[in-house]
This record gives sequence, structure tokens and C-alpha cells, in this order.
Amino acid sequence: MAVTEEILINVTPQETRVAVIEQGVTQEVHIERASARGMVGNIYMGRVIRVLPGMQSAFIDIGGARAAFLHVADIWEHRHGGDSATPIEKLLAEGQNLMAQVVKDPIGTKGARLSTQISIAGRFLVYLPQESHIGISQRIDDEDERAHLREKLQQQLPPEEKSGFIIRTVAEAASDRELKSDVDYLRRLWGGIRDKAAAAPLTPLYQDLNLSLRVLRDFVHEETMRILVDSRETYQKMLEFGQDFTPNVAERIEHYHGERPLFDLYGVEDEIEKALARRVELKSGGYLIIDQTEALTTIDVNTGGFVGGRSFDDTIFKTNLEAAQVIARQLRLRNLGGIIIIDFIDMDTEEYKNAVLNEFRKALARDRTRMTVNGFTQLGLVEMTRKRTRESLAQVLCQPCPICEGRGRLKTAQTVCYQVLRELLREARQFNAREYRILASQPVIDLFLDEESQSLAMLSDFIVKPVSLQVETAYNQEQFDIILM
Repeated sequence: MAVTEEILINVTPQETRVAVIEQGVTQEVHIERASARGMVGNIYMGRVIRVLPGMQSAFIDIGGARAAFLHVADIWEHRHGGDSATPIEKLLAEGQNLMAQVVKDPIGTKGARLSTQISIAGRFLVYLPQESHIGISQRIDDEDERAHLREKLQQQLPPEEKSGFIIRTVAEAASDRELKSDVDYLRRLWGGIRDKAAAAPLTPLYQDLNLSLRVLRDFVHEETMRILVDSRETYQKMLEFGQDFTPNVAERIEHYHGERPLFDLYGVEDEIEKALARRVELKSGGYLIIDQTEALTTIDVNTGGFVGGRSFDDTIFKTNLEAAQVIARQLRLRNLGGIIIIDFIDMDTEEYKNAVLNEFRKALARDRTRMTVNGFTQLGLVEMTRKRTRESLAQVLCQPCPICEGRGRLKTAQTVCYQVLRELLREARQFNAREYRILASQPVIDLFLDEESQSLAMLSDFIVKPVSLQVETAYNQEQFDIILM
């Protein structure tokens, strides 16, 4: 059965949200806020502010709050100059101006990641001004088709063109006219970037399209039935852009003017809330636990209450098969990237393991993001990587809990009580106050009045000073103060 796809675009003055719906189910959510647009694809004239020979990397000022990071492997001259052993200190010097492109957004405490190999994406082609060859998307695996596309593009290139191109997957259905239009657009764009590059450093030379226009360039394919936009202004801009650069897509853009919010109508709001949860329920009764850290993401599969198989092994196998499909969707929906470790429920037979792995790879096939999936390790884990260029959904929408500071745990009231007693003794030895007052949350004060009342009385006798208690409703369970009276 052919997969039908719809793309929903919800626009407010503050943010643009895009949802990709397949067979009525939300598969991807992308969010771009006006106050914090992504930087991936942007080109800057930066300045080298520090070269680190020990790390073979450099920090580049591109005008942002944090310096961007450039590794020697991402320097075009290093990769194409013939001598891959050339150290970074021979290639860059502090104070040097440098044209570079953002390949990874700033994530967490890390600055943007840069490359000096420039690439500019069009609808059907990616322009490589420093290269001289024609590459073809790895997703096009038919050798005859690859040769045909290469020849077709070469016919559209002007004789003086010395730069390279990558032919994108969507180019399979492109006409000669559409390819020629893409070539002309990309060459004009690069000409404008080169003209700007003569300006002062720290200058933005090129900013990638906003999210609504990137939908037309990057998201739409032959299975996309329609694109619904709930903003008339954005609809008009997309229509104009589409008619100029993606005419075969423009006719699928529709303005949604229903009374019910677009994301409510398709259940996307509920899916976003679920995608922020740690636990994901499986229809069989099993569940996933997804934990995201700065270094990696772990996904644990559990049978839960599922007992539907003919045997215990059969139950495990069916739970893992369902989990493989759900995990593939969750990776796209949450935009999880980097190293991902999946702990499927242990299976005894290689046949079952291979079947689950095949199902997982099949479910991942529709993901546009580059990834690698390894087989089961000796510990029964599946290791994979998924290219991380932008922040995950949780990183965009959430922040670390200010109470637990991202630990996911709070100190118990009893732990805080003992901490208060130690601090009270420390204060009493340092200061000669008339009285001490403990300000703390209700659970901590309740514990001092009940189970720990004797401990407090003993300390009061020891320091020979009265101690009073006061509830501070604004305090969380870990907060407290000791007031000297």
C-alpha cells in the first residue's frame, strides 16, 4: 500500500511548527522560533580567534554569543590538498578571516560546528563551489539511473562551469527545465555570496531558508498529497516561492481556514505532549523508556502487561517487533540524534534477533536523516547513530528542571533534615546568635515536628540555643535557610 503523506504548517508571530503526517499518524515535528532560528546551512565570514594544536581544532568568531568550533577534518584544504597529515596550525592562524558554513547548531553548552567546505542546497541539486565532480544521492542505487541523471545534468551546465553538484533523490522526477532552473538559481546565489565575502569579517553571507520554505525544498516528495498552512501570509509567500522554484509542488499548497486549530484537528498537540514523556506505551501492553543525555540516548524495551503470545519467547519476539516500529517513529518525532543504544528484550534465537533487526531497518528506511545501525552486541544491545544537526524536540521545548537541576531526582525530606542539622551546628560554632530559625518547605518542617523532633531537640540542647521553625511555601523540598536571631 502506498504511503500517503500530508504536511501541516502552523504559524504564529512567535514560531512556525511543521508536522509530517503519514497514514494519519504524526511522524515528525519541526519547530522554528523567531527569536532563535537555526543556523545550519548559514555561511559566515568569520575570524579565527584561537588555534588548538593539541585538539587539531580552532575556535571561530562568527558574531554569535559563543565561538564556533572547527576541526581540522572539516577544513576543505586539509581534505583536498593532497597531504592529509597537514596540521591545523599550518592551515590557520589567529586573526585570519575565514569563510565557513554551519553544519551543526549550537546544542547545550557546545557552540556551532563549522566546515569550510561550502554546500548550498537547491530543490534538486546541492551546489559544491569548491568541487569539480558530480555526485549522486546514495538513495538512488540503480546504476543505469545514476548514469542517466549524471548525463542529464551535464547537458544543463554552462561550458564555463567548474564547480560540482550533488544530485538529490527528488531529481529522479525532475525535467530538464527544472534542473536548468535549479542550476541557474544556485549559481546566482553563490555569486551573491562571493560579492558579500569582500565585506568586513563577522558578516553573515547567506542565511538558509526559513522553515516554511524549507518544507517545499526538502520535505515534499511524490507521496506528499497536500501541504496545509493556517496562515494566509505564509501561504502566499510559499505559493510565490513554489511557483518560482518548485512549480510541481505549488499546486499542493492549501490555505487552512477552519475554526478548529490545525494541530488539534490532526491530533498533533497530543503527540507533541507524548513525545516529551519518558515512557511510551505500546499497543500490545509493553512500553519503552527513553532517556536522553548530552552524550547519548538510551531506549529500554519492556513487556509490561503483554501476555498474548503462545509462549514467553513468542511474547518477547512480538513485543520487540512492535517496539522496532515505534522506536523508528520516536527517533523522527523527537529528532533524537548522536549515539543511540537500544536494549531490546533478550531473545535466545538468532532467527528472532535478525527478524527484529530487519524490521527495525525497514521502519527506519523513510527517515531522511543519515544513520548507521549495527547488529546486536554481545550484551544484546543494538547500537546506532543518527546524524544530529539541530536540537531535539525536548531541547527546543524544555529546559532542565530548576528544582532537581536536571538530575531527575530530588533529595528526600529526611536527607534535607539531616543537611539542615549539620548546617545548624556549623553556624552555631561560627556565630553566637541568640536564637536560630529554620526556613524550609512544608515536608521538611513536618518531619522536624514529627519523626525528627528528637534530633532537633538534641541539637538545640547541645548548642544551648533555642531553634524555631517556619514554613516557606515558595521553597522547593531541597531549599532551606537558617536565620540568626
